[in-house]
Amino acid sequence: MAWTTWVTLMGFVGLTALAVLAAGPAARRAGSDTLAAVTARLARAAVVLGLLAVPAVLTDLARGASETGGYDYGAAWNSLYDGSNDGRLSGLEVTLILVGAALIAPLTVRAVAAGPARRWLLAAGLGAGAVALGTTKFPDRTPDDWGRTGFETLMWMLHLLGGGVWLGGLIGLVLLALPGAVAPADRGGFWAPTIRRFSAAAMSCVAAITLSGLFLYWEHVDGPSQLLSTMYGRVLGVKILLFGGLLLLGVFNQFWLHPRIEALRAGGDRRPLGTLLLRRFPAVVGTEVLLGLTVLFVAPFLHGSARNQAFQAGLAKHSAAVTDTLPKLAPKVAHASTWAWGTAETVLVIALMIVGYRISARLARRRSAATAAVTPANPGDLVEA
Repeated sequence: MAWTTWVTLMGFVGLTALAVLAAGPAARRAGSDTLAAVTARLARAAVVLGLLAVPAVLTDLARGASETGGYDYGAAWNSLYDGSNDGRLSGLEVTLILVGAALIAPLTVRAVAAGPARRWLLAAGLGAGAVALGTTKFPDRTPDDWGRTGFETLMWMLHLLGGGVWLGGLIGLVLLALPGAVAPADRGGFWAPTIRRFSAAAMSCVAAITLSGLFLYWEHVDGPSQLLSTMYGRVLGVKILLFGGLLLLGVFNQFWLHPRIEALRAGGDRRPLGTLLLRRFPAVVGTEVLLGLTVLFVAPFLHGSARNQAFQAGLAKHSAAVTDTLPKLAPKVAHASTWAWGTAETVLVIALMIVGYRISARLARRRSAATAAVTPANPGDLVEA
């Protein structure tokens, strides 16, 4: 149930962000028909995910509200806006995702999808979906330390929104690669700028996920040895390996596949571009989607922290007493060296993303120039050339 909730909420945010940041601007240049078709397809998928998020959230609440191990939907419904902080957050989660789906719903009609209200509806729907996703990690009680709680919440927002824009955007790219969204004559003018724009957004998401992940690692793990000695660490290790696989596929897209798509577009050859998009591109992006969904499946198993699990295991070896509550370590305290390391990591990750983006752009330009130099007046099959 937790996996379904994450997939629907993050998918809604990612699909809407793709329409706003990448696919929409590229489709507008290709023509009003392409803009209408692309927006309508992404909006339909986003509305479906937004509506599915409501029963997913309620089912998750019903599972927790049941005292017999079943699902108490009555108690789950009554918990919304019940006066508690948890109730208010759950109520906002359900309300805002419904509001987001309602705002996007008119764009499922092609006549509206290319109209002047498109941008405002997408922006408002994206805002509602982002806040609905954020409510899953907003503090449910008045914090003792506002500064620390605020920073933790910010890190969670970077983690969730970065993952949502990246994963949901990948899902949207797979949907747009299916027949019917982009006419064959418009593929060259649509896909190259769309992938370039999404690459910039995806690399920003990677930076956000990496930086927030490093903070969460510092907060919950006391060293690499706990990745093997605790359940939290082992689950986190699996998540890190899956994330590493996603990064490798992203590198393949950024430095190998995208420069070739740019080169084919620059050479004016549409047939190899269509072949590349219909075979290699959806296969690679589809694999990324599956890995991303697996990451979301693993994430709900991260409970507690490796620090506390290692501490409690050590105490259990030297105590025969049985207690109802397990002792916990005090939260880590950030010192000057912590902020220095954090600042250095932030600068390094952002620099790597910027340098990587520029290198991939340079590779695309070089390949495009080489393709233009060898293309005859009546271009043939560039793949064979």
